[in-house]
Amino acid sequence: MSHEHDRVLILDFGSQFTQLIARSIREEEVYCEIHPPTRSLDWIRAWDPAAVILSGGPSSVYDDDVPKTDPELLEAGFPILGICYGMQLIAHIEGGDVKRGHREYGRAELTAVNGDKLFAGFGSGEHTTVWCSHGDHVDEPPEGYDRIASTATLPTAAFRAKDRPIYGVQFHPEVAHTDRGREIISNFLFEVAGCRSTWTAGAFIEDTIEKIREQVGDSSVICGLSGGVDSSVAAMLVHRAIGDRLTCIFVDHGLLRKNERDQVETMFRSHYEMRLVVENVADLFLEDLAGVVDPEAKRKAIGKRFIEVFDAAAKREGTGARFLVQGTLYPDVIESVSVGGPSVMIKSHHNVGGLPDEVPFDLVEPLKELFKDEVRQVGRELGLPDDFVKRHPFPGPGLAIRILGEVTNERLAVLREADAIYLDEIRAADLYDEIWQALAVLLPVRSVGVMGDARTYENVLALRAVTSRDGMTADWYQFPNEVLRRISTRIINEVEGVNRVTYDVSSKPPATIEWE
Repeated sequence: MSHEHDRVLILDFGSQFTQLIARSIREEEVYCEIHPPTRSLDWIRAWDPAAVILSGGPSSVYDDDVPKTDPELLEAGFPILGICYGMQLIAHIEGGDVKRGHREYGRAELTAVNGDKLFAGFGSGEHTTVWCSHGDHVDEPPEGYDRIASTATLPTAAFRAKDRPIYGVQFHPEVAHTDRGREIISNFLFEVAGCRSTWTAGAFIEDTIEKIREQVGDSSVICGLSGGVDSSVAAMLVHRAIGDRLTCIFVDHGLLRKNERDQVETMFRSHYEMRLVVENVADLFLEDLAGVVDPEAKRKAIGKRFIEVFDAAAKREGTGARFLVQGTLYPDVIESVSVGGPSVMIKSHHNVGGLPDEVPFDLVEPLKELFKDEVRQVGRELGLPDDFVKRHPFPGPGLAIRILGEVTNERLAVLREADAIYLDEIRAADLYDEIWQALAVLLPVRSVGVMGDARTYENVLALRAVTSRDGMTADWYQFPNEVLRRISTRIINEVEGVNRVTYDVSSKPPATIEWE
């Protein structure tokens, strides 16, 4: 099988860093996919990868029922890089000795062998910082392998096969704490595997349009347009593929930010020649959410109602649509459904786990293999304005999952006004583009305060802002004190029903970005 673009296969053994491997590869403009290690060798041969990466993972090769791969993969001729557990698995398959119980977490100083392709550009005897996170390790390379790097505590921090393009590293080149990790991955892709940098936003658009046409044929399609970056880019891709056979349905579920509906209608009716139907059904969603406090139950209720609204709108508009477009992203899939098997589901997302089991449409998800920044680049390539492309993520369930506890019109009004002030002040301070996502959360508690010399007993509001590359990990954003002071003062003075504002200083992990 031949492909226009070289493809790298990542076999996921359950590492928390597997998605970072994919990010690192894609940043080199090489396409990759993450698959479970249970893929058969026949399947891998048919997929025809230019290279294979075996990820890290929490297991020991000596444990019972641990994820493994077909040993014959090492004889199949593919360039292979094993990372951490992946390296140990290679050593184990090749008859080497994997030592148990040497736990090592954190930075280490690596010395690489000069002249090896994996460490091309590294000087003789040069030290570089790498990040380790392992319990087992390899002291001596298996027979037929050479040691190519070491640390003070790891005699064999990296090895290579003498007769095949097979490499293993005990550290994690994919994480930011490994100073020259991206260079190591680049060397594997280009120096070892001979990959080509051809997978660009433009190439993705061309490939995806072809796939959409192949999937939907002559059928009509509807798109659940939220007005966010993801659904908008998905809609534009499908519109380029099938034109007027696409009908976009924007559902005003009453859970939107301030003026969101007007902004979406203005942009799409004024600037893009797509058919847009607006459904004003806020009352239905609020009825469904009455008395519901569990976040998963909220998602399920909202997802079920969305499908019902789409189905009714499609029948009423006479489109006869068989397909529904969604702006599902890779992090949505990763957090909702374990890719490799060993990892756990964190929470269902509206675009993935929030839908009911029976859906009367086939799903078209053109972005489900992309990270957020990749979607933004595709949006720019499609001609979306930059200020729109840079918009912070906003969840499909809207403000419903930013109100902890029951969702009511009164609580929505409080959060909507506070959220608008928060974003207004962030933009006024010219900080919006520094922040990956900012959100306000209305808590299910009240606190005592004093306003105008009178006692108050009103709502507590939490503010959250994070920096991130892709939403998989995130750090809380450190606002200048004067900006936080202005935000807090305005919210308390201008939003009736709030007398206390807090700021969330949790990172992800252990917290998620959204509170629910």
